[in-house]
Amino acid sequence: MHEEHREWKRMCFKNNKVWVAVDPQDSPRIEKGKVLIKYQLNQPHEYWIHLGNIRPLPEKGGCKPHSAGKKQSSSPKKMKAKRNKTRDPLADDKETIHVYTDGASSGNPGPAGIGIYLQYGMHEKEISQYIGVATNNIAELEAIRVGLAEIKNPELPVRVYTDSSYALGLLTLGWKPKKNQDLVKSIKMAMGKFKHLTFVKVQGHAGNEGNESADRLATGAIKERS
Repeated sequence: MHEEHREWKRMCFKNNKVWVAVDPQDSPRIEKGKVLIKYQLNQPHEYWIHLGNIRPLPEKGGCKPHSAGKKQSSSPKKMKAKRNKTRDPLADDKETIHVYTDGASSGNPGPAGIGIYLQYGMHEKEISQYIGVATNNIAELEAIRVGLAEIKNPELPVRVYTDSSYALGLLTLGWKPKKNQDLVKSIKMAMGKFKHLTFVKVQGHAGNEGNESADRLATGAIKERS
C-alpha cells in the first residue's frame, strides 16, 4: 500500500519527545481534532492522538515538567501510587497486550479470512479463521472484533495494529459508516470495555513481523478452504 510522503516536526507528547506530522506551514496536520505522531522516524508504528496533548518542544529542559517548588513526598508508597496513576501505558510494553489484525478476501467480495496474532510478554496466540464470502473491509473489521474478544482482562493496556485506513477511520476518527453499521457498532461497544486501548496504523507488507503474521494467517484461512 502506497504511503503519502509526510514531513515531521519534533514536539512533546506528555513527557516524551515525539515526531508530529506537519503541513507545509510547519503546523501539525489535524484530522478530526487529532494529529499523527511516531516515537522514532524509522519506525512503522504511528499513533493518532488528540491535538490538546501536543505542545512545542522547549529550547531547554526537554519535555518533562519542571519540578521546582513542588514538595517531594517522603513516603515510598505514595510516590509509587502517583507514578502508577500518571504512567503512560503506551510506553510499558511488558504489560501491554499487542493485537495484530488483518483481513483478506479473494475477490471483493469473495472468499475471505481473518488473521490475528496476539502477544503478551512471553505468551503468543494465533487465530486463522475463514469467514465466508465478504469484502476486504468487512474482513479487516471482523479481525479487529475477534481480536478484542480474545482479551480476557480489559484492565491491561492494549494496542491493536492494523494496516486498514478504513477501519481506523471508522473506529478512531469519527467516520460515519455507510455500510457495515452493525459490525462497526459491535466493535465500538467492545472498545468501551477497555481501560487503555490504542489503535496503531502499520504499513502493510513492509516487514513488520506482527503484521506479516496476521496477513499470513488471514490468507492461509482462505487457502485452506479452497
